[in-house]
Amino acid sequence: MNDALKAALWMLGSVAAFTGIAVAGREVQATHDSFEIMTVRSAVGFTLLVAFGLVTGQIRQVSTERLSGHFARNIVHFVGQNLWLVALGLIPLAQVFAIEFTSPLWVIALGPLFLGERLTLPRVLAGLLGFMGILIVTQPGAGLMNWGTLAAAGAALSFATVAILTKRLTKGISVYGILFWLTFMQFFFGLIGAGFDGAVTLPTAQTLPWLCLIGLCGVLAHLSLTTALSLAPAGFVTPIDFIRLPLIAVIGALFYAEPFDPYVLLGGAVIFAGILVNLRAQMRVQAA
Repeated sequence: MNDALKAALWMLGSVAAFTGIAVAGREVQATHDSFEIMTVRSAVGFTLLVAFGLVTGQIRQVSTERLSGHFARNIVHFVGQNLWLVALGLIPLAQVFAIEFTSPLWVIALGPLFLGERLTLPRVLAGLLGFMGILIVTQPGAGLMNWGTLAAAGAALSFATVAILTKRLTKGISVYGILFWLTFMQFFFGLIGAGFDGAVTLPTAQTLPWLCLIGLCGVLAHLSLTTALSLAPAGFVTPIDFIRLPLIAVIGALFYAEPFDPYVLLGGAVIFAGILVNLRAQMRVQAA
């Protein structure tokens, strides 16, 4: 099996994992708030990572170096994850995913400010296509702009910021070390948030399997995506992730009676076109 096929299979695993998080998150939202969900997700993820680290010896990669950088990254990621979970309960699943796909375009916009990257014509075009896609998905004039779409947009912006902070951390910090501190810190963030209102709902027999699925899929999603990127170029790997949008639209229609909105798919396609323009430009630069 060649590396391209392996990368495609790993990306399909990533698609399945992210889809599983969305479905499980929708299933438990009637019982648990986003802070409680994040607490259990982080606890499960941390347990799995420690077990994996002890077996493989990667636990030795964990250090207290640049803890402030980990803290800043994890606070932003925690906010983004909570906004994403909130959006899942307010707007159709496909709409959440479509708006989430604008995250790479936010990286393009923020890159020149925080990473010193040059703003090129392809990047400007990608940003404009992304903005057009958002307008198609949210349809402001049709009254579809609401707290759910704003939460999803906030999540996308948070994930873009996380990508920039992660890029800084990876200069000297291993992926395992980053994930270790992510799950460790976010467990306590979730615990504080869950107890802030004085009422914590403990997992029930019905919600515990879904919560564990969220934690398991969270680890598998990061593992699958990272492995796929190690096997093939981003220009080949990233477009496969777009399968999530039609897949979640079908799941939403079949299991949650959500309308199959063609504008969401159209807007998602425009957003994807912007991402593809930027990826191809980057690949040409690397090949030169």
